[in-house]
Amino acid sequence: MPFITVGTENSAPIDLYYEDHGSGQPVVLIHGFPFNGATWEKVTIPLLNAGYRTITYDRRGFGSSAQPVAGYDYDTFAADLDVLMTELDLRNAILVGHSMGTGEVTRYLGTYGSSRVDRAVLLAPLAPFLLKTPDNPEGVDKSLFDGFQQAILNDRFAFLTQFCKNFFNYDENKGKSVSEEAFRAHWEIGTRASAKGTHDCVDAWLTDFRGDLGRIDVPVLIVQGDKDAVLPYPVTGQRLQPMLPGSQLITLRGAPHGTPWTNAAEVNKAIMEFIGAPSMARA
Repeated sequence: MPFITVGTENSAPIDLYYEDHGSGQPVVLIHGFPFNGATWEKVTIPLLNAGYRTITYDRRGFGSSAQPVAGYDYDTFAADLDVLMTELDLRNAILVGHSMGTGEVTRYLGTYGSSRVDRAVLLAPLAPFLLKTPDNPEGVDKSLFDGFQQAILNDRFAFLTQFCKNFFNYDENKGKSVSEEAFRAHWEIGTRASAKGTHDCVDAWLTDFRGDLGRIDVPVLIVQGDKDAVLPYPVTGQRLQPMLPGSQLITLRGAPHGTPWTNAAEVNKAIMEFIGAPSMARA
């Protein structure tokens, strides 16, 4: 199992588990909360078949990566991604993030620039700023996120059940775009995460990415379902696109949050058309 060390905690290394397959232009896939790189399987296989090199990794605290007690913020997550990009010497890479993974993409490009990146895909994005504040009245009340954290502390496994229901819009899509088995598999993957990491990542969702957006100088594709019950479409993708001049927004009608599974064919088609097209001029 390949690992990259991104830091230390006391006497132990903080290692990220990653998988690196295929050849060709590299595509780095960054998973959503509270899962790991295994949830990309409906995207990685078509990419490999199309001749791309695919790299997935488990965020610190999740999957097979180390589970430290600190570092669950986007400055640290972006620094971890930078270590991966540097250690693997990735160039002309395509960054693809889903949900929480879009935060790594946005903060990485805002902090480390695009010298190693050709373009980016944001699936169900966090940006621009999820928290309701006086200068961000479109956001969501903090009490909702406080409730999430309390639910995680009270019974993380019950929280995961409800989260997966919202992730898939399960009552509506069960037996159609998502099976009971796939629901159970995602729940089980979520249980592998650090309890503290699961709790602390909720704070990271409230990151203000507006300062990063003006520094992004690569083409960006945004894909989101308009029935997203985790990250409300009007607050995130729909609002984000005008803040990224030259970006493209594809709205999946009736789709939930977990589109890399429920709407994999549409997501893959959108990604393939975007990364296979002639490069757009950089800002």
